[in-house]
Amino acid sequence: MADLLEYKCPSCGGTLKFDAGTQEMKCPYCGSTINVETLASMDENLGVKEDSFDWVKMADNQWEEGEADAMKVYVCNSCGGEIVCDGSVAATKCPYCDSPVVMQGNLEGNLKPDLVVPFKITKKEATERYLKHLEGKMFLPKVFKDENHIDEMKSIYVPFWLFDCDTDASATYRATKTQMWSDSDNDYLKTDYYKVIREGTMEFENIPVDGSLAMPDDLMQSIEPYKMAEAVDFQTAYLSGYLAEKYTVTAKDSIDIANERVRNSTIDAFRKTVKGYVSVDNTSVNVTVNNGSCRYGLLPVWIMNTTYNNGKYIFAINGQTGKTVGNLPIDKKAARRYMLKISAIATAVVAAAEYVFLFVL
Repeated sequence: MADLLEYKCPSCGGTLKFDAGTQEMKCPYCGSTINVETLASMDENLGVKEDSFDWVKMADNQWEEGEADAMKVYVCNSCGGEIVCDGSVAATKCPYCDSPVVMQGNLEGNLKPDLVVPFKITKKEATERYLKHLEGKMFLPKVFKDENHIDEMKSIYVPFWLFDCDTDASATYRATKTQMWSDSDNDYLKTDYYKVIREGTMEFENIPVDGSLAMPDDLMQSIEPYKMAEAVDFQTAYLSGYLAEKYTVTAKDSIDIANERVRNSTIDAFRKTVKGYVSVDNTSVNVTVNNGSCRYGLLPVWIMNTTYNNGKYIFAINGQTGKTVGNLPIDKKAARRYMLKISAIATAVVAAAEYVFLFVL
């Protein structure tokens, strides 16, 4: 079966038709016209390119013989998180779900991290960051701010896959400019339509993808970025006194998220270069990854579990920068009082405006 070819109106999206009288392509819906020669560039782009994400080099750093003998693995029976620490640490609760954990054994058959970003935020500083995060929250229950509600606070190295790549990308946009003027009889609006093309290359380094099933991805993305220039080659000494989780999501299974982040970053970067138009609509984007590679790293996170009104709340604090995120409870009564107050003020303003309007009449 032959493919059907349609030329779309850049203004309203209707199907353009050749008008014998004007020898131009004309939209029967909005009346826009386009010179036939202008469509030649469209013909060149009829073959839509597909994105190409080819990650050729994946993390493969291995533990040396005897190097991981002193590292113990604790597996959470509730969320499945696998926490790593040295043999001297008595881990009794999962830092993610606060459930008891059971020691399984040494590290065997798992990749050794390529790098680690050491902790810079102390427990005292993390607590201060948490309390500061609670400040100014209008509907936060007062009792929730009590420091005694902190059930568990753990410093943990979270596994991340760090992707590097170069990209060749192109994007096409439909843009408009308008001009308005008037004479003694009519008002006029002229709209010019443009096809804007952007092509270029971009380099990406250390695109982080959370390698833990137990850790919410949105929580980890929210505490970014990390200063990767401060990363160092991994040594087990950095884990002393801290917990660390083994990756439970493989590098291969993390590629889709890396692809999405590369593509979205490319779209944002290209879009920012299209300026000076009234409206801009993206019509196509093509991204090709070259020289893709991946490393395995551990990034520092403070995890804090709190309890309020039979509900559990988790907070994450970037162990390097101190950036803090987490879900918070809402004092429903306070929120309801606030909304009633706002509604009353709005009603009073409307009533006053109606009174003034009637008085003027």
